[in-house]
Amino acid sequence: MTSVLQNLIAAEKKATLLFNQLELRNLVLAGKTEKELNNEVFQLAFELFGIKKFWHKRIVRAGKNTLLPYRENPPNLTIQEDDIVFFDFGPVFEEWEADIGRTYVLGNNQKKIQLQQDVATAWQEGKHFFMTHKNELTGADFYAYTQKLAAKYGWDYGNEHCGHLIGDFPHEKLLGETHINYIHPNNHQLMCEKDKFGKERFWIYEIHFVNTALEIGGFYEQLLF
Repeated sequence: MTSVLQNLIAAEKKATLLFNQLELRNLVLAGKTEKELNNEVFQLAFELFGIKKFWHKRIVRAGKNTLLPYRENPPNLTIQEDDIVFFDFGPVFEEWEADIGRTYVLGNNQKKIQLQQDVATAWQEGKHFFMTHKNELTGADFYAYTQKLAAKYGWDYGNEHCGHLIGDFPHEKLLGETHINYIHPNNHQLMCEKDKFGKERFWIYEIHFVNTALEIGGFYEQLLF
């Protein structure tokens, strides 16, 4: 295992602890706005790890906002009693990025609970496919597979890509926003190829399943290794 991958895994473990504390402290509650909950998680990250640096905007999405991918900036909603909520956070630990996403459900709506379970299960299924085919997969191939995975579970896929490169901070300034840096239908480069600096590339894999009629979406992401 390379030192880069070790550092990325260590950063992700800390980010996972952040989510564990989020659950233990029961912070996801009805009556809060997305922005209020976002700020609480920011303060929690500072309390636990002393960090204030996030490599991308922190996302908390509730209700119909869960249909929208990262690049959108919807109105600030209030979390409802029977709601679905997802998080997308990219904290930086000692100059190494983590990027992790999770979905939570308030109440007992079975369709929302199924969506929460499906995004986590499908991520693992996608990881297995990647690990067994990674020497022959292009970004376009893996995106097409992930779209089919959404259909298999009875959902639509909610974004134009399903992941991106990750590395030392800030990777996007070093590598740019071109399609070859995303798991994107226009990325026809093998995912196993090295980057333009000759270094091994590491990927964040994103599952974003949606049902537009029900106005719900679920999200799950983390490092592929």
